[in-house]
Formats: sequence, C-alpha cells, structure tokens
Amino acid sequence: MEDSLFIVIPAYNEELNIRKVTEDWYSVLETSGGGHSELVIVDDSSTDSTYDILCELKKEMPRLTVLRKPNSGHGLTLLYGYKYALEQGADYVFQTDSDNQTVADEFEQFWNLRHSYDMVIGDRNRRKDGLSRLFITKVLKLCLFLEFGVIVKDAYTPFRLMNAKVMKKYMEKIPDNTDFINVLLSVFFIKHKERVKFIPITFNARSSGKSYVSVKNIFKIGLRALKLFWQMRNI
Repeated sequence: MEDSLFIVIPAYNEELNIRKVTEDWYSVLETSGGGHSELVIVDDSSTDSTYDILCELKKEMPRLTVLRKPNSGHGLTLLYGYKYALEQGADYVFQTDSDNQTVADEFEQFWNLRHSYDMVIGDRNRRKDGLSRLFITKVLKLCLFLEFGVIVKDAYTPFRLMNAKVMKKYMEKIPDNTDFINVLLSVFFIKHKERVKFIPITFNARSSGKSYVSVKNIFKIGLRALKLFWQMRNI
C-alpha cells in the first residue's frame, strides 16, 4: 500500500499568496501522496479573502481540505491541523507555511528519505527574511541547549516531514494551548534519539502580504517560550 501524505498549511490573511501556494503544493500531493492523501489548509479566521479563495479552489481540487477555526495564532492553528491529519490516519505529515517563502520543488528529496528518517527538517542556513529573524533562530538554538541539553539547528522551520506514528507519541506530551508545537516536536525527536536529518532549504524573503510577528512582541513571545521550556525540560 502506498504511503499517505497529509500536507498541513496554516493560513491567515494570505490572499496575495494563497492561490499560488495551494496550486504548488497540490501538485506535490498529486505526485507524491498515495492512498488517502490530503492537502490540508487551516484558515485561522482570516479577515481578507483567503478563505473564499480556498473554497473556490476546493471545487477543482478534490484532495484539498479547507478547515476554518476561530483565530488563535500560528502555533494553535498548526496543532489543529496536525490533530486532524493524525485522526485521518496519515502515514506522513508535512508542514509548510502559506507565505510562499519555501519552495515546493525541494520537497521530493524529503519524501525520498521518509523510510530512512522519522523527521526530515529544513535547515534555513541561508535565509533571506532579515537579520532579526536569523538572530531569533540563533537565540532559540541557545535556549534549547540550555533548557533541554540538545542542539537543534533550526527548531522552528516550516518545512518538515514527520513519521505520523512517531509524531503521535510526542503530540500526547504537548500542551493543548502551546504556540511552540514545532519547536517542541523538534526537541523531542532529537532528545529521544529518533532518526532526524536536516537538509538545507531555500527560504525566500516574503514577496507579498504581511508578517504578523512584529519585533515589538518578540520579547513577550520569548518569555512565554522560556517559561514553557522550563516546565517541560524533563519530559
């Protein structure tokens, strides 16, 4: 039986990007996903036309699943999408974002390694989205080493393929209200010596639309993260 692939993409106010992102990743699904595979886009109660565009695309894409939920931010939207994929019996879960900063053509090398690794994750070693974002990644790497004793090259990368059975084991340890699900999954996979491989990926600057993570709220997010990591350091 062919492996089922669920591609999970959170979306919020991405009307300028969502059509291209959906078309690109639907093509990937048709090429790679066997059996019961779905492209799952979770709309976080967008206030623009993102959801309407997705509903229009759904008419032509039978394996596109459009979910809509109350607004709660990127992390909880990811959690919503992951739970859906696992409930539907996914063999593999892939996650990327809806801002068109990643490149769908780079997915194939990840998919080809799915039987050799439990998580294949992108390493944004030449990211083009600004020095402030690179600084955050470096600080996060240091915090995770101090809190958990593990080195994670890029814990938050929105380009990751995960074995659903292994993923489910660690999802049960993650609080339902956390914004940092990708970070914690990265830490758990590495800390518990699952098979993890990092592969360099392209990470472009945002070409259109607006990022909703501003510099002024990064400090507040960081404090929340440190508190959570401290509480979970022995898990």
